[in-house]
Amino acid sequence: MTVTDTTARTVAFARAAQELALKRSEFDLAVQLGHVRTVPGTTGSDGAAGRPRVARAELDRLRAAPDFPDGLRDRVRTVGTAEAARLVSITTDRFTRLARTGHFTPVRFYLNRYRAVVWLYLAGEVREFAERHPRLLTGRLPGALRAKLDAGDDARPRNWRARRLGLLLRGTDDPWAGAAAIASLLDPLQVAEVVDDPYERAYLDRLRPEPPHARSESASLRETTERLLRADEPDEILWHRLGLALALDEARALRPAPRPDGGVARSRPPARPARGRAGLLGRLRLRRRTSVRAG
Repeated sequence: MTVTDTTARTVAFARAAQELALKRSEFDLAVQLGHVRTVPGTTGSDGAAGRPRVARAELDRLRAAPDFPDGLRDRVRTVGTAEAARLVSITTDRFTRLARTGHFTPVRFYLNRYRAVVWLYLAGEVREFAERHPRLLTGRLPGALRAKLDAGDDARPRNWRARRLGLLLRGTDDPWAGAAAIASLLDPLQVAEVVDDPYERAYLDRLRPEPPHARSESASLRETTERLLRADEPDEILWHRLGLALALDEARALRPAPRPDGGVARSRPPARPARGRAGLLGRLRLRRRTSVRAG
């Protein structure tokens, strides 16, 4: 299909959001969660895919749903702690305790006027949890959970990072973009230890996913976002270093990183068998499920 054909049969995100009666933030979340399917944009000269678009056929499919537009809007509805607690008829304190021990995974956050982080959750997931685990909604919390809370544990930032990474990996078929998503969770020094080629590091930086709130005028929000994006526990850091190394093996096997002079970065045999992006995503999901069960 030519560029002209692609443009004629697809629309940009802003137009798609309008036709689906969604706010742009709701539309972006719908895309991330897989409720709205996208098609790759035009591939650039460096081999990286351009901005994704939405096919007209996909818009027709969604608009033909019997519950449109309310059903789609409900699937991307987010709630804060107070509203989430009301949805399942528990106190805000109990909901916060369950979230801190990993039973609810945030999908977004913002800063309130006191510059405190306010986590947002998918309303549908909150309701589903209440249906599956009614015993955790009443009575005394299990001893293991109380011990974690007494120790000051808070799984919300880590679970949010894991969720964000899973969505980013699911949203791309380009191994270099996948590696860049993993690298975005690590400190630059950690990345340099895994990726010793400066051209590869520069390429990963170019493909780095835009962080949430990147265009905010609030310096506090940008600083908080930067802090929350970085893995901060030793086992989490080690896990993402391993994931980055595996993703690089796959990316290098597909194509080398470009060089400023028009050449390519040096190629090398993979240090370990490349198992594919789907396999890597599966291992990351397994790690996240293990972490949540442990909470």
